[in-house]
Amino acid sequence: MADYPLGQENVISVAFLDDSNAYEALARLKELASQHQIELAGAAVVARGEDGQISEKDEAVEGSYTGMATGGLLGLIIGIVGGPLGILIGGATGLAIGSLFDIDDTDETESVLGEISKSVRAGRAALLAEVNEQSSEVIDTAMVQLGGTVLRRSVDEVEAEIAVTEKAQRDAKKEARKELHDARHKKHEDEIHANVEELKAKFHRRKNAASTGS
Repeated sequence: MADYPLGQENVISVAFLDDSNAYEALARLKELASQHQIELAGAAVVARGEDGQISEKDEAVEGSYTGMATGGLLGLIIGIVGGPLGILIGGATGLAIGSLFDIDDTDETESVLGEISKSVRAGRAALLAEVNEQSSEVIDTAMVQLGGTVLRRSVDEVEAEIAVTEKAQRDAKKEARKELHDARHKKHEDEIHANVEELKAKFHRRKNAASTGS
């Protein structure tokens, strides 16, 4: 909205005790945007399955934006917190898949994406949104009325962590490929050594047989 005063751009995640309230909350955000109390870049009701994956149930996009609500920053967030990384940084809390990881390996470092991931609980619906707001009070008041608990992080924080995460994933893939290459190379060397040793053994057996025969 061109006439909306510049405020703080935030990503919010809202958890509810009653899943149906997540849909009411989405409608409330659209209403607040129509009243010019907030600017809504995009919002979506999402649900995390017992396998840790996140599915989108409903969405909204502000009229001045084009494309899907989850096609921009929100889409990246959903893709990350609903994927393998989201599971590792907290999305699988309480799920069976959590048993695959040693609790002693848990990294206590605070993570913006980890906090968002944990707020989308298994088997429950949540509201994710990218908003521009002058004050947190407007959205917080509306969400509390619906029994929602709001987690708010700045867009700058989220984007910075996404960039770092993307680089870390690239580096991890590169390191994994290197380790696989080294492992194959070592296996090749071991196979060559084993073949040579086998040839040596055959040579000695034949030599001994020839000596015995003479």
